[in-house]
Amino acid sequence: MHTKPHTLEGWLRHCEQLHPHSIDMGLARVSEVARRMALRFECPVITVAGTNGKGSTCAMLEAVALQAGYRTGVYTSPHLVHFEERCRVHGEIVSGSDLISHFDAVESARTQNGDDISLTYFEFTTLAILRLMSHSLLDVAILEVGLGGRLDATNIIDADCAIITSIDIDHTEYLGPDRETIGREKAGIMRTGRPVVVGDPMAPQSVLDHALEIGADLWRFGHDFNFSGDKQQWGWAGRGRRYAGLAYPSLRGANQLINASGVLAAFEALRERLPVTAQAVRNGLAMVELPGRFQIVPGQPTLVLDVAHNPHSVAALTANLDAMGYFPTTHAVFGAMADKDLAPMLAKVGPLVDSWYFTNLPTPRAETAAALQQKWNAVQMVAGGQRKVSSSLHASPMEALQAAVAAADPADRIVVFGSFYTVGGVLINGTPRLHAKHLG
Repeated sequence: MHTKPHTLEGWLRHCEQLHPHSIDMGLARVSEVARRMALRFECPVITVAGTNGKGSTCAMLEAVALQAGYRTGVYTSPHLVHFEERCRVHGEIVSGSDLISHFDAVESARTQNGDDISLTYFEFTTLAILRLMSHSLLDVAILEVGLGGRLDATNIIDADCAIITSIDIDHTEYLGPDRETIGREKAGIMRTGRPVVVGDPMAPQSVLDHALEIGADLWRFGHDFNFSGDKQQWGWAGRGRRYAGLAYPSLRGANQLINASGVLAAFEALRERLPVTAQAVRNGLAMVELPGRFQIVPGQPTLVLDVAHNPHSVAALTANLDAMGYFPTTHAVFGAMADKDLAPMLAKVGPLVDSWYFTNLPTPRAETAAALQQKWNAVQMVAGGQRKVSSSLHASPMEALQAAVAAADPADRIVVFGSFYTVGGVLINGTPRLHAKHLG
């Protein structure tokens, strides 16, 4: 019997060394470890799946529930800087020391009576966080699905309400090549007789079919709920309830009203068990915060942080950047995973960028800065290469940011995007406030 780690870092290293034989082994292993731990929730559980908008949706659910006076627990992934960011209880990030006993419990259950069950890093850490949440006397638990839905470790918990946000092409090697196949995976979080909120305005048919097939209570954007808005305010209407004169969510960007609409539908679907007042809705949406989701950091130059890492989210980022008004020069710090559909991402945002700072990232999955530069050059050639755009290579996101700051005028803007690792890399020492040298 080897000794168990005593620190969170030690446990995370331990989890990284566990490798099950294949990625798709279903949920039987995770469910068995959960059964051995007697893992269960006494409060309503909301599970959120989708390609983009999951993190924002979880943050809005949490903010409204907190304003309504509920004790909330939230599990999201991945993290930007510190592992502990993956779990919040009553609005506060949990401490590493609070997690250790729960990692301990997972390991004891996993190896019970010498009958070892193999778990991935994600499955092990998910079980530890779920156990902490289940012991935290919550009024509501909010779980963000890591990848897909059907086979995700969070799906061992039967959600009282499922939310499926926008669906786009991502993680094709695990989830399939098109929106219909990916939608079928995401639909795996639905439960018979329980509400599922589908926020995608163009939901794949496979999602709607699965809801019908298993007899879930389908709440569909544009059918069961909708929003309307002008420049000043917006309103929401769902089955039997409406909100008028709402202020825009404090999370910026074009897609956030769709995400907020799904959140209001979920609260409406759960109103018997989790009633919220109109005031809680107003305050919650007005106060919600989420780092790295079109986060604008004031300073000179202006800094924009966005974890956009697939064509759909980069298109949203591009629209949001376009709506920001005029900046003499836009500098882009970009690092991304090798398995992403990079050419359309670069082509979409390319017209807004005057100078690229390509960066390596600290994970074997990442594309190298040099390869990103080659992809950008190819995109430029296809576009006819009329515009003079400079690019440079950097060892880390922080070094890339420093190079951008050195080259920027105070009136410029710097956009950091492409991956959680890219944004996390510039947030290592906290949120940077930029002060560029005035070029004389």
